[in-house]
Amino acid sequence: MMMRRVAPPASEDDSSGSGVPGWLEALLGTRFFLACAAHPGSPRNECNMFCIDCRATPAAFCYYCRSHRHAAHRVIQQIRRSSYHDVVRVTEVEDVLDIAGVQTYVINSARVLFLNERPQPRGAGAAAGKAAASPYNCEICGRALLDPFRFCSLGCKLVDTKTHGHGHGATVVGNVDGGSEAETETEAGGSKNGARPQGRRRKGTPHRAPFGS
Repeated sequence: MMMRRVAPPASEDDSSGSGVPGWLEALLGTRFFLACAAHPGSPRNECNMFCIDCRATPAAFCYYCRSHRHAAHRVIQQIRRSSYHDVVRVTEVEDVLDIAGVQTYVINSARVLFLNERPQPRGAGAAAGKAAASPYNCEICGRALLDPFRFCSLGCKLVDTKTHGHGHGATVVGNVDGGSEAETETEAGGSKNGARPQGRRRKGTPHRAPFGS
C-alpha cells in the first residue's frame, strides 16, 4: 500500500518486506465484535478496538482493555460494521496510511473505508444489475464502485501493493483519533475525495467481476 515515507518508530515492524507495516495485515485479519473474555460482565465489552503500537493478544479488545493495557498507545478506537462487513473511519487511519484510491462511503455522517473485499452480487436481481452497469470497478476484485477509485477496500489496495510493488515505506505519524457514537449497518453515497488524481494512469485496464450470463 502506498504510504508516506516517514521514519517509523522503533516498535514499527515491516513484516511484509514491501514497506507495509505489520500491524496493517494484522488489522485486516482480526475478528472484531466478540465479547471480551477479560470483561464478560461489563456493559462496554465489545471488542472493536485495535492497537497500532503493540502485538496484544487478542488483537481486538474492548474499552476496558484499552484503559488498562493501551493507555499510552495509538489505538483505532472503533471498528464499525456496515452490511455485515468491517469498516474504519477515514479520520482514524488517514494520518497513518495513504488511503488514496480506496472507495469511501458515508455511514451515519462519518466517512469510512471497508477493511476487506466484499463478495460481488451476482446473478439476477437489482443489486447484480446495478453492479454490472457500474462504470467503475476495483482493480483487484472487480467489485463495482460508486466513484472513480481504484480499490474497494484497504485489503485490495494491500494486494496491489504487494503484487506490483507500489509501497513506498510505512507511515506511522501523529495520533489515531476516533469517536464512540453508535453505528448502523447502512451505507449511502460516495465521494470523489481521495479518488485517483487526474493525469495518473492506471497500470492496466480493470476487469469486471464475472457475472452470470
